[in-house]
Amino acid sequence: MNISQPVRVFYESLGEGRYHATEHTVGPWSDKAQHLGPVSALLVRELERFRPRQDMAIRRVGVDVLGPVPVGELDIHTEMTRPGRSVELVSATLSAEGRPAATARAWRMVRGDTTSIAAEDTEPFDSPESWAPMPTPDGWTGGYASALEWRIADESMLGTGHARVWARPKMPLLGGEEPTALQRLFAVADCSSGVSSRLRFREWTFANTDLTVHLSREPRGEWIGLDARMDSGPDGAGLAHSTLHDTAGPVGRSAQSLLLAPR
Repeated sequence: MNISQPVRVFYESLGEGRYHATEHTVGPWSDKAQHLGPVSALLVRELERFRPRQDMAIRRVGVDVLGPVPVGELDIHTEMTRPGRSVELVSATLSAEGRPAATARAWRMVRGDTTSIAAEDTEPFDSPESWAPMPTPDGWTGGYASALEWRIADESMLGTGHARVWARPKMPLLGGEEPTALQRLFAVADCSSGVSSRLRFREWTFANTDLTVHLSREPRGEWIGLDARMDSGPDGAGLAHSTLHDTAGPVGRSAQSLLLAPR
């Protein structure tokens, strides 16, 4: 396979935990660095596949960015950090060009029947089909920006610090493999800071150092909804946070720490 040819996937598998990132992973800050969405989804794929147990599900994932993730070859190493009968912690490290570039840690917990006490405390989302296609926001560049299909409740909310959107990847994470709903969620969740930003992209940077997702249930389907908000402080810090949805309802919450700086 000639990996230089454009392909409609985020990554090509090179075998034995090695991958090649395609042009569709390119983020907005540099044409040589990946967006954290595909990176997070790839790390989650490794966490899901490492010593899986049918009686357990991932309930929380924390991704930390150790540096720019280049668009090129990657290696991922996964290990069991804390084994257990009902709760366990699995960790994955993504390396590029000989250095660790991102890490992810997932808490997996045993499943149980809690239907009788299930409850939601969030505003419901309308279906993706009932919302309008979202235009590409000013300043959004890179292959990743066009690799997702977007729907928005109200276009006038862009730039206000609060937006309600649906999104789904237009392509699989890897060729010949159907992504799981959790992988789709992580491919989208990192966009919270972008869709909710009240800052002009050409005037400010608001790069995130991390992404943390807590789940109240396992997601289903292709579409992921973000009820996204951004808070900006007076001393260079920001916070992007979202309630995450699938078409059946809310599934969890995400948060990102932001470094705010003028360009």
